[in-house]
Amino acid sequence: MSTIKKLMLSLVLLFSIIGVEAQTKSNKQKSSDSIRDLREVTIVANKLLGSKFEVKNRTGSAYFLSKKELQQQNYTDINRVLAQVPGVSIYEEDGFGLRPNISLRGTSPERSSKINIMEDGVLIAPAPYSASSAYYFPNVNRMQSVEVLKGSSQIQYGPNTTGGAINFISTEIPNDFRANLRTSYGTYNTLNSYANVGDSFKNFGYMVEYNKRRSDGFKNLDNGGNTGFDTNDFVAKFRVNTNPEARVQQSLDFKFQYSDEQSDETYLGLTDEDYGTTPYRRYAGSQKDLMDTEHTQFMLTHTAKFSDYFRITTTAYRNDFKRNWYKLDDVSANGSTASISNLIENPEDFPFLFGLVNGTQNFQGSALNVKNNNREYYSQGIQTKADYHFTTGSVFHDIEVGLRFHQDEEDRFQWVDGYNMIGGNMNLVEQGIPGTDSNRITDADAFAAHVLYKLKYKRWTFTPGLRYENITLERNDFGTEDVTRTGTDLSTRSNEMNEFIPGIGVNYKFNQEFSLFGGVHKGFSPAGTTEGESSEQSVNYELGTRFSHNGFSGEVVGFYNDYSNLLGSDLAATGGVGTLDLFNAGEVDVSGLEVLGGYDFLTNNVNFSLPLTMTYTFTDAKFQNTFDSNVGIWGAVASGDEVPYISRHQFNAGLSFIAEKFEAHANARYRGEFRTQAGSGDILTNEKVGSNFILDISAKYHLTNNFSLTTNVINMLDTEYEVSRVPAGLRPGHPFGIYGGFEFRL
Repeated sequence: MSTIKKLMLSLVLLFSIIGVEAQTKSNKQKSSDSIRDLREVTIVANKLLGSKFEVKNRTGSAYFLSKKELQQQNYTDINRVLAQVPGVSIYEEDGFGLRPNISLRGTSPERSSKINIMEDGVLIAPAPYSASSAYYFPNVNRMQSVEVLKGSSQIQYGPNTTGGAINFISTEIPNDFRANLRTSYGTYNTLNSYANVGDSFKNFGYMVEYNKRRSDGFKNLDNGGNTGFDTNDFVAKFRVNTNPEARVQQSLDFKFQYSDEQSDETYLGLTDEDYGTTPYRRYAGSQKDLMDTEHTQFMLTHTAKFSDYFRITTTAYRNDFKRNWYKLDDVSANGSTASISNLIENPEDFPFLFGLVNGTQNFQGSALNVKNNNREYYSQGIQTKADYHFTTGSVFHDIEVGLRFHQDEEDRFQWVDGYNMIGGNMNLVEQGIPGTDSNRITDADAFAAHVLYKLKYKRWTFTPGLRYENITLERNDFGTEDVTRTGTDLSTRSNEMNEFIPGIGVNYKFNQEFSLFGGVHKGFSPAGTTEGESSEQSVNYELGTRFSHNGFSGEVVGFYNDYSNLLGSDLAATGGVGTLDLFNAGEVDVSGLEVLGGYDFLTNNVNFSLPLTMTYTFTDAKFQNTFDSNVGIWGAVASGDEVPYISRHQFNAGLSFIAEKFEAHANARYRGEFRTQAGSGDILTNEKVGSNFILDISAKYHLTNNFSLTTNVINMLDTEYEVSRVPAGLRPGHPFGIYGGFEFRL
């Protein structure tokens, strides 16, 4: 047994002894957290937590970002939002948070593919089972709150159960008439405008909202041109419900969401030398790169509340997403060919090809191969949850049962166009034939079920649970010669998985100010389409405490994830070929510490408040075996090597001053350096993304109860900092930006 395992088990035993002794001493004391306080606890269809109260009483780690907190900094970048949450690791890509790469407790961060991303309790990745990479990500600017669950706290949610789940709660239908308008404009012609209106009546409610975001971008394209984005996001919700006095209260909610995006984004970064002189440069070879997407969602939710103790919610959903990321893939001329990742990493080996990419060389023929990464996805299903709670004497019981039938699909139909380079400008020479680069469909059929039982006795809370996943994956590859898909060259492979995923969490409240919690659960992520391929497996432990005393509150959690089989994926986004094939990375140990603390320096002042919040995350992720993946982000791995793209140290601090008419908020974050290839010891310069310290500030002046002026500053110190070396070359973070606007509320 490893030293870390021994330490964790020793701490569990120690805290159990302390808890039993404390309970013995306080058996005669009446707990203010009585079972009466839990009578009205019922599940809500679109929420995993619902409030900070629920977070404080979980038997596992959780974090809740409220509407007020989300609007303090006016962040539109999810990377900046989630930097405030302990246990979250992110590496940026575009500087605006359009496609974040999120890791929870050391899971593989690429395209957030190893965590559950949800909106209103529904899986929102384009094809969460068959192609889980999150090329679509919900717009945090229109969200009412964000919930993050980790450890045994998220056993109800799958298919990925190792790191955790993130649920975005969209704007709800208000109880009475509400209208909101907020807009800001600033650096790089960046505009963010949001408006919504809604109302509820006796048997009907509605809410409609629209969000517009655009920017010219902060990077400088050779020979000029935008490097930003333009997005539109529309949501409509309608609800019909029975009379409040009905014996069985029922409601039927319909949600429609549509969004589109055109972003001048590229996989092409910079060489170390060019980054050192012009970090915000974009090479001429990326001038045609464009991401073009459309997303729609339909949700129909029925809720039946039979009593204060029994409720059933059922949601049918359909998500459609189509995208074409038109981007430079490789360069070929004079008998030499290089992928852009190889080219940027080794420019001295391909001087002519690199000259074509940076626009200093001319070539009349087809040389710059721009791929139409054209894909269509759908995700659909029906899920239901039933919650029943009751008491027997002094014991509170809660039983939650959930079922989900789900289907999703990724349809790849891709081709390559050839361009020349003349005077720094690209010109189309050879137009490709659709389907001649990649021509395949991958689909999934999945059934998931879970049962979670909560037992609360005096100061103890126990939550044992069991999840079941049955998954069938199939890939039909029609080949690059059969573009009409007649099936003459069809290649098919499939894989089926059946997995039981147990877990248990325990919470002991010494009093209203101090509690201990811990848990153990099985971690799982689905395998790929190759028959017999093993899924990702781990056993995960956590132990922590929550405390609150004299205005100071916080949480300290230690975690240990013991992977028996970690899966990697061949993603172009991480410098790979882009087949999406999974490979076995074997045994990995991930251990860490999460610290959260808060204090209001003016807690006794009725006119002002000065709250400070700090979070710290330490993550140690190491491979326990030797192998050679030969794929992008992993490389050659030796036992003891650190997992790349995960910082060992992360720190975030937020300080606010709030008065009746004025409020100001400052947020500072530190992210330690990390590797871009597996390794140990000192990090090689060409395999390192350096540490950074970023400061953001925002302020609001409330002219009336309904109208406020706003300003916010991104990267106030104008720090030049690296965020990634993938997909191909160094990439910068967002430089200094200042924005002003207003908010109007009714």
